[in-house]
Amino acid sequence: MPERLRDGDLATVLCTDGSRVVERAYTRRWGIWHEGLDRQGGRPLSDAELRDRAHEDGTVVRFTPRPTTERQPRSRRRVVITGLGAVSPLGFGAAEMWQGLVRGRSGVRTLQGAEFADLPVRIAATVPDDPGERIPPAQARRMNRASQFAVLTAREAWQDAGFDATGTERSGLDPDRVGVSIGTIIGGAPVLVDGDRRLRDRGARAVPPLTAPMTVPSQAAAQIAIDLGITGEARTVVSACASGTEAIGQAIDRIRYGHMDVALAGGAEAVITPAVMAAFSAMRALSTRNDEPSCASRPFAKDRDGFVHGEGAGLLVLEAEEHALARGARIYAEAAGWGLSADAHHIASPDPSGKGVALALRRALADAEAHAVDVVHVNAHATATVEGDLAEATALRTVFQGSGEYPPVPVTSVKGNLGHLQGAAGGVEAVASVLTLHHRLVPPTLGCDDLDDAIGLDVVRPVPRVLPPVGDLVLSNSFGFGGHNAVLAVRRYGAGAA
Repeated sequence: MPERLRDGDLATVLCTDGSRVVERAYTRRWGIWHEGLDRQGGRPLSDAELRDRAHEDGTVVRFTPRPTTERQPRSRRRVVITGLGAVSPLGFGAAEMWQGLVRGRSGVRTLQGAEFADLPVRIAATVPDDPGERIPPAQARRMNRASQFAVLTAREAWQDAGFDATGTERSGLDPDRVGVSIGTIIGGAPVLVDGDRRLRDRGARAVPPLTAPMTVPSQAAAQIAIDLGITGEARTVVSACASGTEAIGQAIDRIRYGHMDVALAGGAEAVITPAVMAAFSAMRALSTRNDEPSCASRPFAKDRDGFVHGEGAGLLVLEAEEHALARGARIYAEAAGWGLSADAHHIASPDPSGKGVALALRRALADAEAHAVDVVHVNAHATATVEGDLAEATALRTVFQGSGEYPPVPVTSVKGNLGHLQGAAGGVEAVASVLTLHHRLVPPTLGCDDLDDAIGLDVVRPVPRVLPPVGDLVLSNSFGFGGHNAVLAVRRYGAGAA
């Protein structure tokens, strides 16, 4: 074996075991010899251990160096993340949300108002202040609550990326090369509910003229485009609770293949209404811990009894790497890849085998040109429903099966803090995933005091944990009714096994 070993080198170890010859193939990555990169199996070897094996009696080590030819040019552009924004039940701003996650604060509250008083579930993860008070009144009146969240979040992310607050023109951008991609589910449902109530109580003349445009799910994307002067495109993704993550993935591809240079992407949702609460209650999907809201959401816990409905918005500024470098932007991470799949199982229940989720995880890794051994953290969807948490855990164990000396991948669910933000969940959790890489710190899973033995994962609790030193990739999972599965992969910028 040569003195200088490099990641990508191959080694085949042949040894006798009684009357038969056993062959094991190893690949060097992150300075360690792995028997499998896409499924962690066997015991890894250090360089010294592999050299020692080569000198053992009855053992032959065949060494193959990685190709020394220059890499072929990339057929697609690299996409990086340069701005973050969030409005969440922990408050306004990505920094406020991050501090709440790390410190273990809960944003779940008792719902106020007579319309909620007789419901079986009277708790939700609500944004603590009125977003309309942060927007000029004339503008706020033309937006539904989700759009207000989206615009405020977009402004934060836009300025965090170093762009001018007034929008594309003063930022020196071609507005035709900038896009918006927003995930949501129901959009302006509260506006529609209010319009129906006005119609029944006072007649047709009482229904506001902007009720129709304020109801459509695409309003959040349109309002961001109007606010920042973005003319490239304003798309809306509706795929249940996977919407926010899929919206980010679609924006990544639009930049990768040259359609856009910059995009605001994520999710926004605000549908905490009596009808929606009653509907989820009828499904027995919600936690009924009305007397203890701050600890009602319990992802992966043995005593979990359903999710907590939430609201908010989370957005990333995505940018072509060369565009970001040319303007000297601060880069948080690389938007490395994403994966989709469909369970094709049931309209409301996940496939208990986790096959669809595992497929989305593997596709995200493949799209990021990565392997299972590269993953240092998974931000789990884990809503605290019994079936959903188990199906996701099964998929994660399948993809990241550890054995020997492989440490399990640390997993967190932030829904103990934030509740389930529906179409906004993927966007908000993408922001949390990027900040996890940026600060190299994994927030704990709030509410999981007694881990369900059937989960079988390394769930980070009760305090934050430093990221593992080996690897560079974080996965963020989002799954929705109907079997929609989406996974986002973000990579530490400038890192990577050679």
